[in-house]
Amino acid sequence: MANATTNAAPARYWRIEPPDRIRCVLCPRHCRLKDGQHGACLVRRNAGGRMVLASYGRISGLCVDPVEKKPLYHFLPATEILSFGAIGCHLACRFCQNWHLSAAEDDRQLSTEASPEAIAEAAARYRCRSVAFTYNDPIPSLEFVVDVANACRQRGLRTVAVTNGFVTDEARGEFFDAMDAANVDLKSFSDDFYRRNCAARLEPVLETLRHIARGGRTWLELTTLLIPGENDTEDELDRMTQWVVRELGADVPMHFSAFRPAFRMTDRPPTPMRTLALARAIALRNGLRHVYTGNVRDPDGGITSCPQCRRALILREGFSSRVIGVDDSGRCRACGAAVAGVWR
Repeated sequence: MANATTNAAPARYWRIEPPDRIRCVLCPRHCRLKDGQHGACLVRRNAGGRMVLASYGRISGLCVDPVEKKPLYHFLPATEILSFGAIGCHLACRFCQNWHLSAAEDDRQLSTEASPEAIAEAAARYRCRSVAFTYNDPIPSLEFVVDVANACRQRGLRTVAVTNGFVTDEARGEFFDAMDAANVDLKSFSDDFYRRNCAARLEPVLETLRHIARGGRTWLELTTLLIPGENDTEDELDRMTQWVVRELGADVPMHFSAFRPAFRMTDRPPTPMRTLALARAIALRNGLRHVYTGNVRDPDGGITSCPQCRRALILREGFSSRVIGVDDSGRCRACGAAVAGVWR
Protein backbone atom coordinates (compact mmCIF):
# COMPACT_ATOMS: atom_id res chain seq x y z
CA MET A 1 0.00 0.00 0.00
CA ALA A 2 1.63 3.24 -1.12
CA ASN A 3 2.26 5.82 1.61
CA ALA A 4 0.89 3.29 4.06
CA THR A 5 2.16 4.93 7.22
CA THR A 6 1.76 8.59 6.23
CA ASN A 7 -1.48 8.95 8.21
CA ALA A 8 -1.15 5.85 10.36
CA ALA A 9 -2.77 5.88 13.79
CA PRO A 10 -2.67 3.24 16.54
CA ALA A 11 -5.36 0.61 16.04
CA ARG A 12 -7.29 -1.49 18.52
CA TYR A 13 -8.43 -5.12 18.41
CA TRP A 14 -5.23 -7.06 17.80
CA ARG A 15 -2.85 -9.28 19.74
CA ILE A 16 0.76 -10.41 19.51
CA GLU A 17 1.39 -13.89 18.12
CA PRO A 18 4.99 -15.00 18.74
CA PRO A 19 7.47 -15.18 17.29
CA ASP A 20 6.96 -12.51 14.66
CA ARG A 21 3.28 -11.87 13.88
CA ILE A 22 0.27 -10.02 15.15
CA ARG A 23 -3.35 -11.11 14.71
CA CYS A 24 -6.17 -8.69 13.93
CA VAL A 25 -9.36 -9.49 15.84
CA LEU A 26 -11.54 -6.71 14.44
CA CYS A 27 -13.26 -8.92 11.89
CA PRO A 28 -13.73 -12.69 11.82
CA ARG A 29 -11.06 -13.15 9.15
CA HIS A 30 -8.45 -12.79 11.95
CA CYS A 31 -5.59 -11.88 9.60
CA ARG A 32 -2.12 -12.87 10.86
CA LEU A 33 0.43 -10.30 9.76
CA LYS A 34 4.21 -10.03 9.67
CA ASP A 35 5.86 -6.65 9.94
CA GLY A 36 4.90 -4.54 6.90
CA GLN A 37 1.96 -6.70 5.86
CA HIS A 38 -1.62 -5.42 5.62
CA GLY A 39 -4.81 -7.32 6.24
CA ALA A 40 -7.41 -8.36 3.70
CA CYS A 41 -9.05 -4.97 4.25
CA LEU A 42 -5.88 -3.16 2.98
CA VAL A 43 -5.96 -0.43 5.64
CA ARG A 44 -4.94 -2.30 8.82
CA ARG A 45 -1.19 -3.00 8.93
CA ASN A 46 1.56 -4.43 11.09
CA ALA A 47 4.02 -1.57 11.62
CA GLY A 48 6.95 -2.66 13.76
CA GLY A 49 4.96 -5.27 15.63
CA ARG A 50 1.95 -3.08 16.34
CA MET A 51 -1.33 -2.69 14.49
CA VAL A 52 -2.03 0.66 12.85
CA LEU A 53 -4.85 2.07 10.79
CA ALA A 54 -2.89 3.23 7.78
CA SER A 55 -5.61 5.50 6.35
CA TYR A 56 -6.61 7.49 9.44
CA GLY A 57 -7.80 10.97 8.44
CA ARG A 58 -7.80 10.31 4.69
CA ILE A 59 -10.97 9.87 2.67
CA SER A 60 -11.98 9.26 -0.93
CA GLY A 61 -14.36 12.22 -1.05
CA LEU A 62 -17.44 13.87 0.47
CA CYS A 63 -20.94 14.12 -0.98
CA VAL A 64 -24.28 15.47 0.23
CA ASP A 65 -26.99 12.85 -0.38
CA PRO A 66 -30.62 12.35 0.49
CA VAL A 67 -30.73 9.97 3.45
CA GLU A 68 -32.98 7.69 1.38
CA LYS A 69 -29.98 6.85 -0.82
CA LYS A 70 -28.28 4.83 1.95
CA PRO A 71 -31.05 3.39 1.86
CA LEU A 72 -32.74 4.52 5.07
CA TYR A 73 -36.49 5.07 4.85
CA HIS A 74 -37.43 5.38 8.53
CA PHE A 75 -34.55 7.56 9.73
CA LEU A 76 -34.98 11.35 9.44
CA PRO A 77 -36.81 11.04 6.08
CA ALA A 78 -36.49 13.80 3.50
CA THR A 79 -33.30 15.16 5.10
CA GLU A 80 -29.78 15.39 3.73
CA ILE A 81 -26.80 13.39 4.93
CA LEU A 82 -23.08 14.00 4.42
CA SER A 83 -21.61 10.80 2.95
CA PHE A 84 -17.95 9.83 2.85
CA GLY A 85 -15.81 6.75 2.51
CA ALA A 86 -12.24 5.59 2.31
CA ILE A 87 -10.82 2.47 0.62
CA GLY A 88 -10.66 -1.23 1.36
CA CYS A 89 -13.05 -3.85 2.63
CA HIS A 90 -12.69 -7.00 4.68
CA LEU A 91 -15.06 -8.91 2.37
CA ALA A 92 -14.30 -9.84 -1.24
CA CYS A 93 -17.72 -9.64 -2.86
CA ARG A 94 -17.61 -10.68 -6.50
CA PHE A 95 -20.58 -8.41 -7.25
CA CYS A 96 -19.37 -5.23 -5.49
CA GLN A 97 -20.83 -2.05 -6.97
CA ASN A 98 -18.06 0.15 -5.49
CA TRP A 99 -15.17 -2.19 -6.28
CA HIS A 100 -12.86 0.67 -7.31
CA LEU A 101 -12.83 1.69 -3.63
CA SER A 102 -13.44 -1.56 -1.76
CA ALA A 103 -10.97 -3.56 -3.86
CA ALA A 104 -8.38 -0.81 -4.28
CA GLU A 105 -4.82 -2.10 -4.40
CA ASP A 106 -3.18 1.07 -3.07
CA ASP A 107 -4.16 4.34 -1.45
CA ARG A 108 -4.28 6.64 -4.49
CA GLN A 109 -8.06 7.02 -4.07
CA LEU A 110 -7.49 8.66 -0.67
CA SER A 111 -7.21 12.11 -2.18
CA THR A 112 -8.56 14.20 0.71
CA GLU A 113 -7.30 14.70 4.24
CA ALA A 114 -10.00 15.39 6.82
CA SER A 115 -9.97 15.35 10.59
CA PRO A 116 -13.03 14.13 12.51
CA GLU A 117 -13.77 17.72 13.51
CA ALA A 118 -13.51 18.92 9.89
CA ILE A 119 -16.02 16.31 8.73
CA ALA A 120 -18.49 17.26 11.46
CA GLU A 121 -18.00 20.95 10.64
CA ALA A 122 -18.64 20.27 6.94
CA ALA A 123 -21.88 18.45 7.75
CA ALA A 124 -23.06 21.37 9.86
CA ARG A 125 -22.03 23.86 7.17
CA TYR A 126 -24.04 22.02 4.52
CA ARG A 127 -26.99 21.78 6.93
CA CYS A 128 -26.98 17.99 6.96
CA ARG A 129 -28.73 16.28 9.86
CA SER A 130 -26.41 13.30 9.84
CA VAL A 131 -23.15 11.82 8.54
CA ALA A 132 -22.86 8.46 6.73
CA PHE A 133 -19.89 6.10 6.62
CA THR A 134 -20.45 4.53 3.24
CA TYR A 135 -19.09 3.72 -0.26
CA ASN A 136 -16.67 1.18 1.22
CA ASP A 137 -17.27 -0.68 4.47
CA PRO A 138 -16.46 1.43 7.54
CA ILE A 139 -15.66 -1.43 9.94
CA PRO A 140 -11.93 -1.69 9.00
CA SER A 141 -11.60 2.04 9.78
CA LEU A 142 -13.19 1.67 13.22
CA GLU A 143 -10.83 4.02 15.07
CA PHE A 144 -11.37 6.89 12.62
CA VAL A 145 -15.09 6.20 12.31
CA VAL A 146 -15.60 6.29 16.08
CA ASP A 147 -13.65 9.54 16.35
CA VAL A 148 -15.78 11.11 13.60
CA ALA A 149 -18.95 9.89 15.34
CA ASN A 150 -17.84 11.51 18.61
CA ALA A 151 -17.11 14.79 16.83
CA CYS A 152 -20.55 14.65 15.22
CA ARG A 153 -22.31 14.06 18.53
CA GLN A 154 -20.64 17.14 19.96
CA ARG A 155 -22.39 19.12 17.20
CA GLY A 156 -25.74 17.40 17.64
CA LEU A 157 -25.39 15.39 14.41
CA ARG A 158 -26.44 11.76 13.94
CA THR A 159 -24.22 9.08 12.41
CA VAL A 160 -25.04 6.22 10.04
CA ALA A 161 -23.09 3.10 9.06
CA VAL A 162 -23.70 1.40 5.73
CA THR A 163 -22.01 -1.90 6.40
CA ASN A 164 -21.79 -5.63 5.82
CA GLY A 165 -21.91 -6.23 9.58
CA PHE A 166 -18.96 -8.67 9.50
CA VAL A 167 -17.30 -7.89 12.83
CA THR A 168 -16.14 -9.80 15.89
CA ASP A 169 -17.83 -9.96 19.27
CA GLU A 170 -14.93 -7.95 20.72
CA ALA A 171 -15.40 -4.95 18.43
CA ARG A 172 -19.12 -5.06 17.67
CA GLY A 173 -20.21 -3.08 20.70
CA GLU A 174 -17.82 -0.15 20.26
CA PHE A 175 -18.59 0.19 16.56
CA PHE A 176 -22.39 0.15 16.76
CA ASP A 177 -22.59 2.12 20.00
CA ALA A 178 -21.12 4.98 17.96
CA MET A 179 -23.90 4.74 15.37
CA ASP A 180 -27.39 6.24 15.49
CA ALA A 181 -28.49 4.13 12.52
CA ALA A 182 -27.19 1.32 10.36
CA ASN A 183 -28.17 -0.22 7.08
CA VAL A 184 -26.70 -3.72 7.14
CA ASP A 185 -26.30 -5.78 3.98
CA LEU A 186 -27.79 -9.20 4.62
CA LYS A 187 -26.32 -10.52 1.40
CA SER A 188 -27.93 -13.95 1.56
CA PHE A 189 -29.34 -16.43 4.04
CA SER A 190 -26.84 -19.05 2.89
CA ASP A 191 -23.42 -19.63 4.41
CA ASP A 192 -22.37 -21.19 1.11
CA PHE A 193 -23.19 -17.92 -0.70
CA TYR A 194 -21.06 -15.95 1.75
CA ARG A 195 -18.11 -18.35 1.37
CA ARG A 196 -18.22 -18.53 -2.43
CA ASN A 197 -19.05 -14.93 -3.24
CA CYS A 198 -17.74 -12.86 -0.33
CA ALA A 199 -14.93 -14.82 1.37
CA ALA A 200 -16.96 -14.56 4.56
CA ARG A 201 -19.48 -16.43 6.70
CA LEU A 202 -23.14 -15.80 7.46
CA GLU A 203 -23.30 -16.36 11.24
CA PRO A 204 -21.22 -13.32 12.32
CA VAL A 205 -23.56 -11.10 10.29
CA LEU A 206 -26.62 -12.66 11.93
CA GLU A 207 -25.05 -12.11 15.34
CA THR A 208 -24.42 -8.46 14.45
CA LEU A 209 -28.08 -8.06 13.55
CA ARG A 210 -29.15 -9.68 16.82
CA HIS A 211 -26.78 -7.38 18.71
CA ILE A 212 -28.20 -4.22 17.11
CA ALA A 213 -31.80 -5.34 17.64
CA ARG A 214 -31.20 -6.28 21.28
CA GLY A 215 -29.38 -3.05 22.05
CA GLY A 216 -32.16 -0.81 20.81
CA ARG A 217 -29.91 2.25 20.51
CA THR A 218 -29.04 2.00 16.82
CA TRP A 219 -31.88 2.21 14.31
CA LEU A 220 -31.61 -0.78 11.95
CA GLU A 221 -32.61 -1.32 8.33
CA LEU A 222 -31.61 -4.24 6.09
CA THR A 223 -30.72 -4.47 2.41
CA THR A 224 -30.51 -7.61 0.28
CA LEU A 225 -29.25 -7.38 -3.29
CA LEU A 226 -31.11 -10.11 -5.18
CA ILE A 227 -28.80 -11.84 -7.66
CA PRO A 228 -30.47 -14.17 -10.19
CA GLY A 229 -29.59 -17.78 -9.50
CA GLU A 230 -27.64 -16.98 -6.34
CA ASN A 231 -29.89 -15.82 -3.49
CA ASP A 232 -33.36 -15.36 -4.97
CA THR A 233 -35.21 -18.65 -4.46
CA GLU A 234 -38.59 -18.60 -2.75
CA ASP A 235 -37.28 -20.97 -0.08
CA GLU A 236 -34.34 -18.76 0.85
CA LEU A 237 -36.43 -15.61 0.86
CA ASP A 238 -39.02 -17.33 3.02
CA ARG A 239 -36.45 -18.55 5.55
CA MET A 240 -34.65 -15.20 5.61
CA THR A 241 -37.73 -13.08 6.24
CA GLN A 242 -39.11 -15.48 8.83
CA TRP A 243 -35.80 -15.19 10.68
CA VAL A 244 -35.90 -11.39 10.50
CA VAL A 245 -39.39 -11.28 12.03
CA ARG A 246 -38.51 -13.82 14.72
CA GLU A 247 -35.08 -12.46 15.69
CA LEU A 248 -35.21 -8.75 14.87
CA GLY A 249 -38.90 -7.86 14.89
CA ALA A 250 -41.61 -7.06 12.39
CA ASP A 251 -40.83 -3.33 12.34
CA VAL A 252 -37.34 -3.62 10.84
CA PRO A 253 -37.51 -2.11 7.33
CA MET A 254 -36.17 -4.42 4.64
CA HIS A 255 -34.98 -3.29 1.20
CA PHE A 256 -34.75 -5.71 -1.73
CA SER A 257 -32.49 -4.20 -4.40
CA ALA A 258 -32.01 -5.10 -8.04
CA PHE A 259 -28.64 -6.48 -9.10
CA ARG A 260 -26.73 -5.04 -12.06
CA PRO A 261 -23.76 -6.96 -13.51
CA ALA A 262 -20.56 -5.59 -11.97
CA PHE A 263 -16.95 -6.34 -11.04
CA ARG A 264 -16.37 -10.11 -11.15
CA MET A 265 -20.01 -11.07 -11.64
CA THR A 266 -20.88 -9.99 -15.16
CA ASP A 267 -22.26 -13.37 -16.19
CA ARG A 268 -25.57 -12.87 -14.35
CA PRO A 269 -28.49 -10.90 -15.80
CA PRO A 270 -30.08 -7.94 -14.01
CA THR A 271 -32.74 -8.80 -11.46
CA PRO A 272 -36.18 -8.98 -13.06
CA MET A 273 -38.95 -6.91 -11.51
CA ARG A 274 -40.98 -10.05 -10.80
CA THR A 275 -38.25 -11.31 -8.46
CA LEU A 276 -38.33 -8.10 -6.43
CA ALA A 277 -42.13 -8.23 -6.30
CA LEU A 278 -42.01 -11.85 -5.14
CA ALA A 279 -39.47 -11.09 -2.42
CA ARG A 280 -41.58 -8.21 -1.17
CA ALA A 281 -44.73 -10.34 -1.17
CA ILE A 282 -43.03 -13.13 0.78
CA ALA A 283 -41.67 -10.68 3.36
CA LEU A 284 -45.07 -9.06 3.86
CA ARG A 285 -46.74 -12.45 4.10
CA ASN A 286 -44.29 -13.47 6.82
CA GLY A 287 -45.18 -10.41 8.88
CA LEU A 288 -42.66 -7.69 8.02
CA ARG A 289 -44.49 -4.36 8.09
CA HIS A 290 -42.16 -2.22 5.97
CA VAL A 291 -40.70 -3.81 2.83
CA TYR A 292 -39.22 -1.84 -0.06
CA THR A 293 -37.72 -2.37 -3.50
CA GLY A 294 -34.67 -0.53 -4.80
CA ASN A 295 -32.60 0.14 -7.94
CA VAL A 296 -35.82 0.02 -9.99
CA ARG A 297 -38.76 2.30 -10.67
CA ASP A 298 -41.49 0.87 -8.46
CA PRO A 299 -43.76 3.50 -6.83
CA ASP A 300 -45.60 0.91 -4.74
CA GLY A 301 -42.29 -0.49 -3.48
CA GLY A 302 -41.30 2.90 -2.10
CA ILE A 303 -44.39 3.83 -0.09
CA THR A 304 -44.31 3.81 3.69
CA SER A 305 -47.76 2.89 4.98
CA CYS A 306 -49.29 3.02 8.44
CA PRO A 307 -49.02 -0.45 10.00
CA GLN A 308 -52.53 -0.06 11.43
CA CYS A 309 -54.80 1.80 8.98
CA ARG A 310 -52.58 1.28 5.89
CA ARG A 311 -52.77 4.96 4.85
CA ALA A 312 -49.81 6.19 2.80
CA LEU A 313 -47.46 8.14 5.06
CA ILE A 314 -44.40 8.79 2.88
CA LEU A 315 -44.31 8.80 -0.93
CA ARG A 316 -41.03 8.27 -2.79
CA GLU A 317 -39.87 8.74 -6.34
CA GLY A 318 -36.27 7.67 -6.79
CA PHE A 319 -34.44 9.18 -3.82
CA SER A 320 -36.95 11.98 -3.35
CA SER A 321 -39.38 11.65 -0.44
CA ARG A 322 -42.59 13.48 0.43
CA VAL A 323 -43.84 13.07 3.99
CA ILE A 324 -47.64 13.36 3.88
CA GLY A 325 -49.11 11.36 6.74
CA VAL A 326 -46.76 11.05 9.69
CA ASP A 327 -46.16 13.72 12.32
CA ASP A 328 -42.88 14.78 13.90
CA SER A 329 -43.27 12.23 16.69
CA GLY A 330 -43.71 9.35 14.23
CA ARG A 331 -47.45 8.88 14.51
CA CYS A 332 -49.95 8.40 11.70
CA ARG A 333 -51.97 11.59 11.26
CA ALA A 334 -55.07 9.56 10.37
CA CYS A 335 -55.29 6.99 13.18
CA GLY A 336 -52.57 7.95 15.64
CA ALA A 337 -50.68 4.66 15.39
CA ALA A 338 -46.95 4.78 16.15
CA VAL A 339 -44.68 4.12 13.17
CA ALA A 340 -41.28 2.60 13.92
CA GLY A 341 -38.37 4.86 13.05
CA VAL A 342 -36.37 7.95 13.99
CA TRP A 343 -38.37 11.07 13.13
CA ARG A 344 -37.76 14.79 13.42
